[in-house]
Amino acid sequence: MPRLPIGEYFTVIVNFLRDNFDPLFSAIREILAWISGTIIDILDFPPYWVIAILIALLAYKLAGKNIALFSLLAVFLIEGMELWPRATVTLSQIITATIIALLIGVPTGILAAKFDTIDKILRPVLDLMQTMPAFVYLIPAAMFFRLGTVPAIISTIIFSMPPAIRLTNLGIRQVPKELVEAGESFGSTWQQMLFKVQLPQALPTIMAGVNQCIMLALSMVVIASMIGAGGLGSVVLTGVGQLNVGMSFEGGLAVVVIAIVLDRLTQGANKKAA
Repeated sequence: MPRLPIGEYFTVIVNFLRDNFDPLFSAIREILAWISGTIIDILDFPPYWVIAILIALLAYKLAGKNIALFSLLAVFLIEGMELWPRATVTLSQIITATIIALLIGVPTGILAAKFDTIDKILRPVLDLMQTMPAFVYLIPAAMFFRLGTVPAIISTIIFSMPPAIRLTNLGIRQVPKELVEAGESFGSTWQQMLFKVQLPQALPTIMAGVNQCIMLALSMVVIASMIGAGGLGSVVLTGVGQLNVGMSFEGGLAVVVIAIVLDRLTQGANKKAA
């Protein structure tokens, strides 16, 4: 059987986009760099203990005193390992990527729930996005947006977006038909049905999608450091390159405690929504 030159076709497409849409990519790069830089400035402006207290207060409201105490100790642990400046870089990337992934994913999920044709088109695309090795996203992202934080954010957005789309779609489709029929019987428009019936009922499922989106974004931290993302991922990557077990463990531990805090916060928000 003759070889199918799929890779060559993909290379041609990437080169075409890079050569003809470079101004667009440059504008996106500047916007994302500004957003990420602004978040870093906000996190770095107060002392680390102020951020620790604010996170603990938020955790207390959403998840209880035990998670609040853990969140407080987590920030002090990261600072104790002298990794807080790196952690703020990682947090800025996660926050930026998650917000953009949700801004794209939730409306797309709503459209998929509303129109079966869109749902059928999206399914294989989402399957591809979720099963494609994460390393593959790094190469075109670096070609379009150069090395640094921005291509890391772009690849993280692509990698973490599918759960937001899928669970938004699922949540709206699982709204009881009786509620939908009741809304229609009272003459509700599509917009009223969406915002007053379907989204409130689907909110716990959507929040589960938010949780998965954040966890997938965190899983890209170390991988994205290969294209100059910096942050805690670069600590792990440098430790691996130098066979420095202690450095790798400290960077990995910081990623783990951040993941636990964010997971518990979103789970707490999910329970509040339910």
